[in-house]
Amino acid sequence: MLRSGTLVGAQYREAKRARSDAEFISKLEGGLQELEKTRYWMELLGDAAIMDWSKPASLDEEADALTRILVTIVKQRKQVKG
Repeated sequence: MLRSGTLVGAQYREAKRARSDAEFISKLEGGLQELEKTRYWMELLGDAAIMDWSKPASLDEEADALTRILVTIVKQRKQVKG
């Protein structure tokens, strides 16, 4: 979970330095994939009671918000490009 969770930010940072729109979109879409992996791990750890999530709702809300932000950015860039 730590790896996929931190890769979201790394992908975003790489996207900011993209040399083309296609590379920018690809990096952000990679970040979205890592975000989904993170959410999956959060669900598994919570369901298995491996970790006590004291604030699971807020983490899930943050993940939802980040997903919406990244999806919006990708869609806008694709519209400008297309």
